[in-house]
Amino acid sequence: MSRLRPDPFVLAILATVGVATLLPASGVVAGGFGVATTVAVGVLFFLYGARLSTQEALDGLRHWRLHALVLAATFVLFPLLGLAAMLLPSSVLPPDLAAGVLFLAVLPSTVQSSIAFTSIARGNVAAAICSASLSNLAGIVLTPLLVALLLAGDGAGVDGSAVLGIVLQLLAPFVAGQLARRWIGGWITRHSAPLKLVDRGSILLVVYTAFSAGMTEGIWHRLDLGHLLVLVVVCGVLLAAVLGATGQAARVLGFARADRITIVFCGSKKSLASGLPMATVLFGHAQVGLIVLPLMLFHQIQLIVCATLARRYAAASEARELMPA
Repeated sequence: MSRLRPDPFVLAILATVGVATLLPASGVVAGGFGVATTVAVGVLFFLYGARLSTQEALDGLRHWRLHALVLAATFVLFPLLGLAAMLLPSSVLPPDLAAGVLFLAVLPSTVQSSIAFTSIARGNVAAAICSASLSNLAGIVLTPLLVALLLAGDGAGVDGSAVLGIVLQLLAPFVAGQLARRWIGGWITRHSAPLKLVDRGSILLVVYTAFSAGMTEGIWHRLDLGHLLVLVVVCGVLLAAVLGATGQAARVLGFARADRITIVFCGSKKSLASGLPMATVLFGHAQVGLIVLPLMLFHQIQLIVCATLARRYAAASEARELMPA
């Protein structure tokens, strides 16, 4: 049953969605939340920059084949599968949800869960740290560019000509955090627990603002149980396809077992922590609620599936160790 236990953070997000549904912010209050959300996104990306060790990522470049394969899965294979989902009829998958699937597909990998699952499965943890870090560094620039390229003109609310401004909204605080890391990096490491609350509180603020806007715009009348079930299936198929492709590619290319595990876990993840604030910057407030719904579902599915997969990898490693030489 522990494998099926929901992520507490996802439960907090769902509770926030419930509050926004019953008590949505509107008028002047909504404007205040909008300003607070803008500040929260800046704080989030400043903290991301201050935490992320660029040197650690650069030191790991000697595993360039592994990192290249993870980046290809994250920013090439995933977007291609997301584009395939866009081909589904609108009666099956409404345009906003299809756009949300594509947005999910262009996000960077997670850091924490990629490393955690790689460690549980007895993979190459050092390579996972470097690969996940590189993915997030690349995602700061690549995700907005891919959104502008793939979703502009499809009702996603992204103006391709404004992509430079969008990137700067995300990149400026991130770079500031990187520059400040030499002075505040140690303090942030020592105070990681309370700062984690700041992270999650900021994301919950983003969720409340987004879903409040969706309620006031009446977008939820366009979503029914059938569409939600289709979305769950699409997310499951997307994850299964990438897990299978990364595992097979790593095997064909001759990677060692520990490296194959790293590739599978780092290449199949999508970051909820980065995706929610990015969506607020990249899309109109009235659309964000439905746009991020695929990401929220995918996040929970990837945790359940990858936790099970990591335990199987670990059990297989233990069996190998017990085998007589």
